[in-house]
Amino acid sequence: MKQQFLDIFQTRVTRPGADRLLDWLQTTDFFTAPASSRFHLAKEGGLCEHSLHVYERLRALYRAELTEGRELTPEQEESVAICGLLHDLCKVDLYVPEYRNRKTYEPEKVNAAPRRLVKSDEMGDFIWESVRGYRVEDNLPYGHGEKSVYIISGFLRLTREEAMAIRWHMGFSDNDFKAGGRSVGLAYERFPLAVLTHIADLAATYLDEVEG
Repeated sequence: MKQQFLDIFQTRVTRPGADRLLDWLQTTDFFTAPASSRFHLAKEGGLCEHSLHVYERLRALYRAELTEGRELTPEQEESVAICGLLHDLCKVDLYVPEYRNRKTYEPEKVNAAPRRLVKSDEMGDFIWESVRGYRVEDNLPYGHGEKSVYIISGFLRLTREEAMAIRWHMGFSDNDFKAGGRSVGLAYERFPLAVLTHIADLAATYLDEVEG
């Protein structure tokens, strides 16, 4: 996954500051972090994998909706790569590994355990097992999409449409909208890339990454 990300980024993103951004990214946990603490791709490397899924979805959507199936120009390729690959930089150095106790009812594990460790409830016999998870430790509490824009802008200049796409990629689940804000809808009316980035994020999360 990491090499695929690097290949796309280095091929597509060529504006000033891209090299510095990539160098910084490799000093963080971006390539080993989960995409979430408990939900989609809550595993090592999940953030990079999710970013690639969003990029692939966004590129296909962009061609279908904005270019009538024609190949993207280098400028369009760069915008798609930036929005797809970098929309979740807000999650860099956000998740801290930890272990949690969890019930397991798997017969093989229960039968193999010492009897003193076997418990019962309404669902049957179970044992407690320690599983790896993550907790959130936000050292830069700047929001979600806006935090990604802030981080990226420290290295390279975003176009207005790219900034809007990354800022509002959470769509109507964004805290601003929940608090009564109208900005996400206004952004979608003016910037098609923002709409497509949100759709790509949804498709990646709920179609590409759903377990089972």
